[in-house]
Amino acid sequence: MASGQHNLARLAEESFARHGDRPSIYWEGKSYSSGELHDRTLRLGKGFQELGIEPGDRVVVMMANCPEVGICYLSLWRAGAAITPAIFLLSAEDLNHIFTDSEAKAVITTPEFLATVQAGAEGVDTLKFIISTGPEQDGVISLSSLEEAEPGEIVERDDNDLAALMYTGGTTGRAKGVMLSHENLWFAGKKSYEASHMDGINRAIIPLPLSHSFGLIVTVVGMHSEEHGFTVLQTWFDPTQWLELVQEHKIQYGAVVPTMIQMLLGAPLEDYDLSSLDNLVSGASPLAPEVAAEFERRVPGVKIRQGYGLTETSASMTVQRVDDIHPGSVGKPNPGFDVRIVDDEGNDVAAGDIGEIICRSKAIMLGYWRQEEATAETIKDGWFYTGDLGRFDEDGHLYIVDRKKDLIIRGGFNIYPRDIEDVLLEHPAVAVAGVVGKPDPVKGEEVVAFVQLAPGAETTSEELVEFAREKLGKYKYPREVNIIENVPLTPVFKIDRKKLRTLL
Repeated sequence: MASGQHNLARLAEESFARHGDRPSIYWEGKSYSSGELHDRTLRLGKGFQELGIEPGDRVVVMMANCPEVGICYLSLWRAGAAITPAIFLLSAEDLNHIFTDSEAKAVITTPEFLATVQAGAEGVDTLKFIISTGPEQDGVISLSSLEEAEPGEIVERDDNDLAALMYTGGTTGRAKGVMLSHENLWFAGKKSYEASHMDGINRAIIPLPLSHSFGLIVTVVGMHSEEHGFTVLQTWFDPTQWLELVQEHKIQYGAVVPTMIQMLLGAPLEDYDLSSLDNLVSGASPLAPEVAAEFERRVPGVKIRQGYGLTETSASMTVQRVDDIHPGSVGKPNPGFDVRIVDDEGNDVAAGDIGEIICRSKAIMLGYWRQEEATAETIKDGWFYTGDLGRFDEDGHLYIVDRKKDLIIRGGFNIYPRDIEDVLLEHPAVAVAGVVGKPDPVKGEEVVAFVQLAPGAETTSEELVEFAREKLGKYKYPREVNIIENVPLTPVFKIDRKKLRTLL
């Protein structure tokens, strides 16, 4: 097999050679050096090979954030395997679907999720090994025993060989496997680094699940860096702990999603020394301009930059440059990404007009795992059709409007849920808002909102309906606003509109 130029294991090795042994990760009260992590990676890579993990095998990694996640990813790439990350919140049934569909050979987990993994593994003939970071037990191999191997060499892979099989959230049915090659992720990481790097900004905090494509690409971006970085890793996002860690470690930047910023706004930001914080990159879903402005007002000197990408584009496509921030925009395309806005016939629309966002790049997925029909519907003539609606301004800044499938058509008028959500977030009592359409015999669909109030805040549904009506106009405002304890979120803190629809 030809030796690929974009082998991710080779990229990691080059990164270590460039920076040497330095403090690298802080997690749960302990610091880890890059030398220690690199040595464990070399040994585990060989340990996987000796166990029987072969090139091309899919290996599910199901853990909360910890240093072992990154070690396993790099070790599996060294062995030539493809990682299949799984968020630890999945049920045994969902895991069984991933095990079965991917024909995974092994799964790696931690003791607290072992019972779920074992239940999900029932009846999966291809699954030969269950590996845990805990002690060895009947039918379970300890990860530490595999690390006892002598350091091994990298198994060469071709650029187009599978590096990651990422299962999408399944918002429209069963989760689909997105096939990402070594070149896909290498290229996306390189171009994201070129678009967003700032000299001297190298102390980061990562609250994002490393099992999500956003968290994964942040990892690959770091391997491209010319500067050695230091990363504080959160097991799971907690706003108070996030603030404490930023203050303690003099964090300069971080990657977040919009609901994390909204949750931080509910905390006493002024009680912490956040003066080291230079910028945050927000992705995974659009950020309301009012939310960004409020955070920047309360944390002077911080800039919030939005980015945009999907799992199918290796979580990369556009990002705001620090000297070119336009409120509400997700920035301009990264180098090596061609982005267009088209109508239903595939024709380009004029600047300012709304259409579907499509993209062409070396970062575009190989396709959906064993779903040729779904792949053909999504990738046409080399262009990936995102299913997202957006518009360009005259200067080429991209603005996300909404998901195409979430569009509400009320009495013949197009209504975008995000427009209503952004307005509701302007109300001082509202912390989180989600909007969906409800079938209506007269109008076709009616606009329904669900809101979560800020801590200690009080308001009524009637007041919020009136607030929205004044700002949105007669045809657009929600006729119904439901105040609930918690607006449901996906595992990566997006508004879960699928669950909201079950509350109608």
